[in-house]
Amino acid sequence: MAIVESPVYREVYYFLASAPSREQILAYRPSTITQERVDQLLVASKEGHLSPEEEAELDEFEQVEHFVRMLKLHTRQLQQKV
Repeated sequence: MAIVESPVYREVYYFLASAPSREQILAYRPSTITQERVDQLLVASKEGHLSPEEEAELDEFEQVEHFVRMLKLHTRQLQQKV
């Protein structure tokens, strides 16, 4: 069965599948390529030049960012309990 996945989700999936430590989770940042793409989309969005596909891509980045922020929040809470 083929898995259809976006590059941004793939990046996070592989990071999590590598069994990172709590410290690595807290230090996690998207790749340079991902950061550059988000910057491009944000500029295009501010200028009103996003295609529907690019708008969906930007929404996906925002969903992943929210997930990673929540992951880091829960990781910090676990560290405080230790």
